[in-house]
Amino acid sequence: MSKIKEIISVLEEMAPLAYAEDFDNVGLLVGDQESEATGVLVCHDALENIIDEAIAKKCNLVVCFHPILFSGLKKITGKNYVERAVIKAIKNDIAIYAVHTALDNHQEGVNKIFCDALGLIKTKILIPKQNFIRKLVTYTIPENAEEVRNALFDAGAGTIGNYENCSFNSKGIGTYMGNEHSNPQVGERFEFVQGDEIKIEVTFEKHLENKILKALFRSHAYEEIAYEIYDLQNKHQNIGLGMIGELKNPMKEKEFLLFAKEKMQADGIRHSNFIGKEIKKVAVLGGAGSFAIKNAIQAGADAYLTADLKYHQFYEAENRLLLADIGHFESERYTKNYIVEYLRKKILNFAVILSEENSNPVKYL
Repeated sequence: MSKIKEIISVLEEMAPLAYAEDFDNVGLLVGDQESEATGVLVCHDALENIIDEAIAKKCNLVVCFHPILFSGLKKITGKNYVERAVIKAIKNDIAIYAVHTALDNHQEGVNKIFCDALGLIKTKILIPKQNFIRKLVTYTIPENAEEVRNALFDAGAGTIGNYENCSFNSKGIGTYMGNEHSNPQVGERFEFVQGDEIKIEVTFEKHLENKILKALFRSHAYEEIAYEIYDLQNKHQNIGLGMIGELKNPMKEKEFLLFAKEKMQADGIRHSNFIGKEIKKVAVLGGAGSFAIKNAIQAGADAYLTADLKYHQFYEAENRLLLADIGHFESERYTKNYIVEYLRKKILNFAVILSEENSNPVKYL
């Protein structure tokens, strides 16, 4: 048996909460993480009927894609669908956990799932995340350098794209003199010490800072550790919203839309004018993605698939690409399947169940 907090640890490996957008509300929304988990029900939206399904299937943790609690509640009286779901979950000791943009921004998340459904190759992030990378610089004696580096690597530092254990190391001369309260590793109090040092530089994702510093202080030989942390302007090429990739074989515009409709099981697609352009390079963004139309154009996409486009936003295609709205739910359709598959690989001692309920509120004639 596992506690809910242990399941949460697995979920945060899959979709680190630090990846989420600032406006979002992700993580444990309802419930006690110290409770023993009886089962996990994975769904798209944690509505009241989903809570009923969790009760029937003896699951006390509901993992949803969209957060049922998005903005603050001032009253919980059961007057709307959000309040009713929350009340029923609390009454039945059911926890609710949401992943949303934490999984949107992951390189294996929502938009990679979207790309895979379309069979796109050579995929990369459409809008890389900014202000997310930091650099640690520290100094130590040569004999201690390898231990410090390895500790930093183990804590998550030094990963750049497809490469791990990345660092830059340079030799120099360090100087210091300890006062009456010091206990120097090399030299004596009041002695001016000059000796060889190694300067170690590593980059890391900002949410790992506390873990990185604990590793530094645990492994470093010095009594007083000199280190510096910088914010970098570099974009994180493996975290961000949307993706762009290529079809293995180009298609004509109508052929491509019919293909996308079939693969994403869409009941209808709204699209901009056909411009006679062969579709090879395709940008996608699951959910509401009108903000990324310009990004898709700048990336050289022949087509951009997303959802929730308004009337005037179709003009923004500017006859430069095919712009298509395939539906919000449809664009994220396979996300819950991915979550179930991920959890089943990691959790073997109790049930992880895919919800049978269709929570798409949009219907078509």
